[in-house]
Order: sequence, then structure tokens, then C-alpha cells
Amino acid sequence: MKTLCNLSWIFLCMLCLSGCTGSRNIQDLTYIVSIGLDYDEEKNEYEVFIQGLNFANVAKQEGGRPTEPVPIFVALATGETLNLAVSKLYKKSEPALFFGHTVTLVLSEKVAQEKFNEVIREVGRNRSLRPTLRIVISKENMEETLNTKALFDYPAIYTVLFKGKKNELVQDELKPMILMNFLRDFYEPMGTARIPTVKIDPDAWQADKEFPVLYFDGYAVFQQQELKTQLSFEDALLTNWLLEDNVTIDHRAEKDGKLAAAIRFSSPKMKIEYEDSNNAPKFSISLSLQGDLLEKNRDIPLQELENIIKKDFQKQLTSLFKTGVENKIDVLNAGETWYREHPKKYQELQRSKGFYLTKESLTDVKVDVTMVHFNTYKYHTESDG
Repeated sequence: MKTLCNLSWIFLCMLCLSGCTGSRNIQDLTYIVSIGLDYDEEKNEYEVFIQGLNFANVAKQEGGRPTEPVPIFVALATGETLNLAVSKLYKKSEPALFFGHTVTLVLSEKVAQEKFNEVIREVGRNRSLRPTLRIVISKENMEETLNTKALFDYPAIYTVLFKGKKNELVQDELKPMILMNFLRDFYEPMGTARIPTVKIDPDAWQADKEFPVLYFDGYAVFQQQELKTQLSFEDALLTNWLLEDNVTIDHRAEKDGKLAAAIRFSSPKMKIEYEDSNNAPKFSISLSLQGDLLEKNRDIPLQELENIIKKDFQKQLTSLFKTGVENKIDVLNAGETWYREHPKKYQELQRSKGFYLTKESLTDVKVDVTMVHFNTYKYHTESDG
């Protein structure tokens, strides 16, 4: 009898515990997947755009291509802060807003230039937003950026704004930036922090009419908590390839101004060697490359091809470094390791309050090239000497 009574109590407890009281069904929420921020100087207010999905949007992703176009829902509110602006939208949004799955923060160029530190602090304090947010800077009108669809009428979360930063190979493109990784670099006393910039290409794709698409076109580069410059796509891609893992680029090797070969290079091994006698970073770079021959357009010896590639990358690295010095950015992050190895010299350098690199800081660039695969092309290496 006692056992039966105990079982009854257990059964009653299970009934009380079953279910999630106060929870909502997935279709009863508006999932905010991205937040866009712009700034109105005249009104001294932020313009906050939120991009939402509901359960119908999510369901259409399963099983491949949606059967009909998926609308993009974008709302706008203004306020002195991010929170004050968004609070105006709660009473106008049913199903209710949910920020727990926000993926991307999109900033306008004006915010990046004038209000960046304030915005970053505000976002960092907001417990509704995750530190794994992706962060990008839009060079276009914010409303147009958030209303740009993905190809084939897929939901907006298939655009580059929501591109994941995974370990898969990235070919000739930029990787997205995660907020917490950016902040780690942003507050370093030396070295740069980078945010990809996004633009709209209005006519890259066409259906019955032109079909605009979003793409990463470069990096906005910060040094010592200040936006310094924006790198072009070519310089940003080279930087991405040098400093990130699992990035592959195709290189055009020329002889006498004409294409000689196309070669693919995976992530290189870059080593920075410092000179100890200096009170500021002074260093040489050693770059080790392994290449796969994609196309052979001219019949030149292998050794000559490798020498062409060496000179190309020596020139590109030197040019990239000088571009950085001109804009007072440490584009190769040479100072990041130096200041940890030389704390006393760093303190002396910090008191000078000047930029710590000059064009003479880079003393030499050495490039070693090894061709690994030849893609069925034949090279008579014995005739190369």
C-alpha cells in the first residue's frame, strides 16, 4: 500500500512538471536575425533597422528551394540609443520580437566613423545580443542592404550578411568577422582589427531583370580603437590570406606583360623575424608557398615560373606594408607579437605617442615557392638547371 501511495505521488509530480509553462511555440515569435544601425546628425538620433523572420520563413528553407518568393520584413525606429529605439517597436510587432537568435550587426559608414566606440559599448552591454554576432559595415543605404534578397528567391539569411565563419576552405573571398574576435583585436595596443565592408552589385546576376546581390568588397581597418582606413578588395584579400587559416587564392603569373600561368595557393606560412637592437619593431618576412598549377598558358621552365611568383609576392607584400604605413596601420600585425616580447621597449615607445612603423621597418621579404601539383601539365624539370 505504501509503495502504491509513493507511485501515486511520483505520477502527480510528473504531471505537474510536464510541459513548459509560459513558453511560446516557434511560430508565435518574430525572430530578429539582423540589426542595422545608422545615425542622423541633425536629429542626434540613431536609426535602428531590424530584420525579422517568422516560422514560415524558416520552414521554407527545408527541402531546398522555396516554392514562392519569401518576403523580407524590415522595421525602422529612431532613438537616442539602440534600446530606446527598439523599445518603440515592441508594441507594433506581433508575433512578439525575439532577439536570442540575432546573427548579424550591420553598421553604416557614418556610425563607423563617428559613433563606433559608443555603439560597440552599447552592444556589448546588451544581454539580449550574443557575443558571436557577425559584424559588417554597409557602404550602401541601410534599408536597401537589408532588403536585398538571396539568389533564387531564397530567404535573406542566405545572403553574405549571414555567411558563417567555419573551417571550410574559402576561395578568393573574405571571411566574416565575429564580434568577440573583433573586440579582442580592437583593444590590443598594437596590431589592427578588421571588419568586412559590404556593397550591392546591381547587375552581376540577371533573371527576367537585373538581380542585385550583396558581396564583401574590402575591410574597414581599426588601429588603437580608431577607424583609420578602408582596404580595397585586393589588399583585403591578400591580408585575409596571410593572416587567416583555410583561405585559398588564385594568382596570375605574367611574363612580358602576358599571362604565363594561373596558380592556386592555399594558406601560406608567414614568419616575422625581429631585430633585437631596435626600440621599435624592425623585421623581415619569410613567406613559404605551396602552389597548384591550374593553367599553363606559356611554355616556360618551372624555375622561371617560380622566380616570377617570388617577385610577384615580394612586390605585393612590400606594397601592402607601405599602404599600411601611409595610413598608420599595422596591416600585417607585426607589432602584436613584438610588444609582448619587448614590454620595456613598448612602454618607452608608448610614451612617444607616435606611430611605431615606418617604411624602413620592413627590411626584407623572402619568398619560397614549391609547386606541388601540375594538373596533368608536363614540366621537364631536368632542363631547368
